[in-house]
Amino acid sequence: MKRLLKSMLIAVAMVVLASSFASARDQIRIVGSSTVYPFASYVAEEFGATTKYPTPVIESTGSGGGHKLTWAGDGIDTPDITNSSRRIKVSEFKRAMENGVDGIIEVVFGYDGIVLANNEKAERLKLSREDILLAVAAEVPKNGKLVKNPYEYWDEINSDLPHNKILIYGPPTSSGTR
Repeated sequence: MKRLLKSMLIAVAMVVLASSFASARDQIRIVGSSTVYPFASYVAEEFGATTKYPTPVIESTGSGGGHKLTWAGDGIDTPDITNSSRRIKVSEFKRAMENGVDGIIEVVFGYDGIVLANNEKAERLKLSREDILLAVAAEVPKNGKLVKNPYEYWDEINSDLPHNKILIYGPPTSSGTR
């Protein structure tokens, strides 16, 4: 975590030092992913507290919204950095080029993870990959066709599993983290 934090601070420092528009504005502006926002806010606060530069302004706009704002042009009115929980799309990259934004650098700072968990007092579920797929997929195969996922309980998928409700927690379908 400390190494990741230092890497991100160094990256932000490089952007601050290299960005003439941020200098003209006296603060860098970062927009993007709501998933990355809490981490980016923490890093921005640490950056402001440990350097001679002002704390960057962070806005949660979503990954797509961040790309749209940043690639709108190259000037003081556009953000300096976009945080994204996904890669930039070809269409977004083309839009940036068309609007005079060049020198785009993509830096990976981390990866999302998926955790399967159950209560430590409960018997550990012995799930196969197929069981998991059938539990989380929006559509599942039924009689040679894909149908809306009908499964609500684990034993409906596999009779060896308990009659426990399938509960899934995660970001909304609009999130780049999905």
